[in-house]
Formats: sequence, structure tokens, C-alpha cells
Amino acid sequence: MTANYSLKSIAAHLGAELRCVGGDELGNKEASGVATLMGANNRQIAFLANPRYRAQLADTKALAVIASEAVSADVPVHCLVHSEPYRAYAELTQLFEQRPSPAEGVHPSACIGEHVVIGEGAKIAAGVVIHDHVVIGCNAEILANAVIESGSTLGDEVFIGAHVTLAHGVTLGNQVRIQAGTVVGSEGFGYAPFRDASDGGVRWQRIAQLGSVVIGNRVEIGANTSIDRGALDNTIIEDDVIIDNQVQVAHNVKIGRGTAIAGCVGIAGSATIGRECSIGGGAGIAGHLTIADGTTVLGMTLINRSVNKAGVYASGTGMQEAATWRKSAVRFTQLEQLNKRVKALEQQLENKTGLDNSKST
Repeated sequence: MTANYSLKSIAAHLGAELRCVGGDELGNKEASGVATLMGANNRQIAFLANPRYRAQLADTKALAVIASEAVSADVPVHCLVHSEPYRAYAELTQLFEQRPSPAEGVHPSACIGEHVVIGEGAKIAAGVVIHDHVVIGCNAEILANAVIESGSTLGDEVFIGAHVTLAHGVTLGNQVRIQAGTVVGSEGFGYAPFRDASDGGVRWQRIAQLGSVVIGNRVEIGANTSIDRGALDNTIIEDDVIIDNQVQVAHNVKIGRGTAIAGCVGIAGSATIGRECSIGGGAGIAGHLTIADGTTVLGMTLINRSVNKAGVYASGTGMQEAATWRKSAVRFTQLEQLNKRVKALEQQLENKTGLDNSKST
């Protein structure tokens, strides 16, 4: 059932200033949801965070609009004035979220090991398996068929989606959210190659991964992401990191506070990503390198050496028509030959210029 909230209660919740029009000076009208400026009806709240949409204010049918002081005079309906409209919108969406939640307590079908500590207000759904010596904080929410292996520690208000696996000894801080299908603490990709004495072929000796994964507070991790445990030291994700779906974080990676990583990024072992970095979708980061604090990596970029100075980095080529791309690809293979020809021409020009100068003297 959809919840309704009065404008004055929403303003108080967001820390916004409510400016009313049309006779509802007390802000008693109720909102039933959130929508875009053009899509909202007279029971919904819209927001303006991008100035490109400012022209849409005049025609909005919204009950109220969240906007900054700078544009509040242009809002023809009730206005919730906030210094950070997009943040306020993000907070407001949580009031209207209708995500199903398991009942408080432990579902009868959950399998709970020995010496498990479950904090007050926790919700453990059907089919969850919790091994021995696990600590789960207060108001945690663990959805169906998640597996939490022995020795793991989960902080308060943690959300664990369906079918998530936390391997042994993993540590999560408070308010961590992990979406469905993600695996945290799986074995890192560590093998020592050697030659088989019998036939000379390559074989691989597995290296036991003796570290774990330590995740800080307020970290958000998307669906079907893999975060490997460390080989010796821990894989570390600091506070306030957000990681999208289908990201691979290899063993001993360190990700600094406040960094955002988009979908399908691959991070090789022992890479260190600084604080407040932005990594675009599909980027690849080689192992044993460092990325400076505040760096932005655009989508599909290959980082194959350390980035020591913050900036915006990109690699690869943009989209072209296929016929043009094929020609460009052929020319790319000819660059070395072209480089040699240019050097030869430069040498000929230098020799010729030298001869001409000697004649003039």
C-alpha cells in the first residue's frame, strides 16, 4: 500500500524550506509519490537538479518541486527549497520505496549455526544459511537463500540481497548494502605455474588465499559482483564506496573512500584506487598499480600504468561507421611503417639542408 506524506512532514524530513502557493500555507496537502517534472501529477513531487530542464517548470503538474534557491522563484507550484536538490530527491525516494521486506526475526527454514550472534531487530529470510561464529548487527536484513560463512562479522543495518554469498571471515561495516547474487570473499586468482615432470606440460599450483575482505561503512555493492579475498593481506574497500553490477575486484585490491565504480569494470590484483575516484563502465585496471585520489576514468578505458596525477583519463576510439572503422584499423597497423618513412624523410631533409648550407659558405 502506498504511503502518503504531508508537504510539511516531507520538508521536515528533508531539511527543506516549504514555500506554499494556492491557499495551502500550512503544507497539509499530501504527496503519494515522486515523478519527473513532465510526468508528475498533482499528488506527486518532482525535482529540478539539472538546469537543462528549467524550462519544464512552467508546465509541470506536480504538487511540489524540490529546487534550489536560485530557481525557486520560477516554480509555479509548492516549492521545497533545498541547497542540494538531487540529494533531497534521493532521500525522498526512500520514503516511497515499496520493496518487500522479510518479517523481523529468523524464518523457520533458515539454518543457523552455533555461536551465532544476531542483533536486535534483524530480519533473516527463508533459506538463509549462517555458519558458526557469525556476528550480525542490529536491524540487519538478509534475504532468501543468502549464505554467510563462518567467522564473518556484519555491522548494524546491513542489507544482504537474495543468493549473496559471504565467504569465511569477511567483515562488513554498518549500513552496507549488497545486491542479489554477489560473492564477497571468494578465492583470488592465485596460481604458481610449473612444468609437469611426466610430460613437460604446464600445470598450475593453487595458492591458498589467506587474507580476507574488509568492507567499511555505507558501502553499496550491485548485483552479481565478485570481490576476491586477499592472498596474504586483505582486500579492502573503504567507507562510502559504491560499486555497480558485474564488477570484478581481484585479490588485495584497495579502493579508497568515496570512490564510484560503474558496471562491468575489471580490477586486477593488488591495484590501489585512491579516494573519490570515478571509474566508468567497462574500464579495465591492470594489477599492481596505483590510481591517484580524485581521478576520473572514462568508460572502456584501459589503465595499464599508474596514474600519479588526478585528472580525466580515456583510451580506445569512439564509435564510427563500420567501413570507416575498418580503414582506420588497417591504418593503425601501418603506423610503425609510416613512422619509419617519416624518420627517413626527415633525415633526407636534414642531409639536403646541410649540403645547401655548405654550398652557400
